[in-house]
Amino acid sequence: MKILVLNCGSSSIKYQLIDMDNNAQVMAKGLLERIGLEMGEFTHKYHGEKHYEQLPIPDHTAGIKIVLKALTDSKMGVIKDLNEITAVGHRVAHGGEYFPESVLINEKVIEEIENLRDIAPLHIPGSVAGIRAMQQILPNVPMSAVFDTSFHLGMPAEAYLYALPYEYYEKYHLRRYGFHGTSHKFVAENAAKMIGKDWKDLKIITCHLGSGASIAAIDHGRSVDTSMGFTPLEGLVMGSRCGDIDAGALIYLAEKENLSMKELNTILNKKSGLVGISGGKQDMRDVRAGRDAGDERCTYAFNMFSRRVKKYIGSYAAIMNGVDLIVMTGGIGENAWFMREPILSNMEFLGIKIDLKVNEATVGDAKVISTPDSRITVVVYPTDEELVIAQDTYRLATGK
Repeated sequence: MKILVLNCGSSSIKYQLIDMDNNAQVMAKGLLERIGLEMGEFTHKYHGEKHYEQLPIPDHTAGIKIVLKALTDSKMGVIKDLNEITAVGHRVAHGGEYFPESVLINEKVIEEIENLRDIAPLHIPGSVAGIRAMQQILPNVPMSAVFDTSFHLGMPAEAYLYALPYEYYEKYHLRRYGFHGTSHKFVAENAAKMIGKDWKDLKIITCHLGSGASIAAIDHGRSVDTSMGFTPLEGLVMGSRCGDIDAGALIYLAEKENLSMKELNTILNKKSGLVGISGGKQDMRDVRAGRDAGDERCTYAFNMFSRRVKKYIGSYAAIMNGVDLIVMTGGIGENAWFMREPILSNMEFLGIKIDLKVNEATVGDAKVISTPDSRITVVVYPTDEELVIAQDTYRLATGK
């Protein structure tokens, strides 16, 4: 069974074609960017080769047609015709309170996703556009929606409620939803399996660290808290997002700078985080290089990032009354050993001991980086959200 996995953003489409009957082999994958602008970009990887071109991509329907043409192309294709695609899995960033798990897509599901536009205006339009485009091109192929928020919907009320007048939760569903749920669940389950344990027997803290970053507390297979909130803006310092901040500071800033809500939103989401502190550097490697060169602002950004992650690890250990396993994943978590070290150092009071040489040698690999006498096991485990989407789609489409 060959499953096409689509992750449609507001101006981008990521995709993978996965052969579930051949050990979930990735047959091809790629990315379309700058959809709707004068000139778009298309990258397609297949059989160890890479194709790149610039071309107009006016909308998501046009983008998906480009993907399907590439998959069946005589030179860079990996299937003979579209009939080989037996199901499509869509990543949907927000499921609100409607979707505690992945679902097969029908008109009712699309309608409920559409109702979430106000909550996630940057993500929902792209997701719906991608679904509609695939319905138009492959109308008889089963499709699933896999939600970033589903895994966290089981959090207790004391974790997901905000201390605002309760009527706002009742009227607007204003609450913590959390994101990266697909990733948190995948790495928790598989990192536990790697060390010979069942994740449902453990207390686990998963750290998905990248340009977007979040942490989850997973108690015996259930997400009981997570750092992102109503939107992906809350929590850790991120590439261009501010993370936790005093709401009063935002009121003060808006008044002083005479900012509209739109302008304030742009500052918080696109001009803050590492970018805002360092002076334009979003990639952690660049921030580190600036710090090593003596740049004071890069030093602040580097230290703020590591401190916030360390702070959440400590708080989630307290929430769960202990932790058995910590998992590092995401672009920074998997590759930036130089960031893992300050995050996990000086935490002996929790029983965390890191093998510094193993940590430094671990880049993009699944590996235990804690010492044998560490009371808490620390694992680096690469995430694979596309595989989870394919697995859920396979289960829903086949009933297996």
